[in-house]
Amino acid sequence: MAGSTSRDSGAHRRPRWSRAAHAVCAYVRRAPGTYTWLAILLVTTQVIRHVDPVTADRILERRSTNLHHLQVSPVRVLVTSALWIAGGGWAVYFLLYNLFHVPAERWLGTLRWISVAMLAHVGATYLSEGVLGWAIHRGLAPPKAVYTLDYGVSYALAGVVAVLTYLIVRPWRGLYALGVLVVYGLGVQQSRDYTSVGHFSAALIGFACYPLTRDRPGSFDPVAFARAGWRRVRGRR
Repeated sequence: MAGSTSRDSGAHRRPRWSRAAHAVCAYVRRAPGTYTWLAILLVTTQVIRHVDPVTADRILERRSTNLHHLQVSPVRVLVTSALWIAGGGWAVYFLLYNLFHVPAERWLGTLRWISVAMLAHVGATYLSEGVLGWAIHRGLAPPKAVYTLDYGVSYALAGVVAVLTYLIVRPWRGLYALGVLVVYGLGVQQSRDYTSVGHFSAALIGFACYPLTRDRPGSFDPVAFARAGWRRVRGRR
């Protein structure tokens, strides 16, 4: 008992920064894949930021999943294109990854989570580039569009956003799914380009990943979560 008391009092004497660092490490360890991905994105974002525009374009062109590269080196570009951010900045994706990828990885496990993300990334890439190829063939897009820049992590994100539908309890599950369809469907209606088709396709692929979710425990009730948060806020007043 004396030894236990000593350890407990020692834990209480730890400085605040040490307790905070321990909490952050514990949080990150629960979603190792997400934070490894974010770390890589941070590095690649800094690379692009610190090179001249011509070099940046050359780097991104080599990693673009355009029609040309999908014919000559599909595996290489499908992997490397998911390691660079197309617009928005790293801080924005840090927030989005914590909102969507982190809960998905914790719920599904790292293997199933990355499977959903990669299925959405690869499937949406081929579907969107297929639409672009059709447009080129019909004369609706110029032949040089086979070299269009196409890279980034947004297709994988859309798939994960959609698969989280199955974590949410009813009746909010249906509302969430409708919201996902409306957001990505409006993108197609407004932009009418191959990228918006890719995002919508990625969301549909995420919905189709339901078999990967069936035996996973856990659920999320947004109303109960909001109420608990409100009670904590009121309790601090």
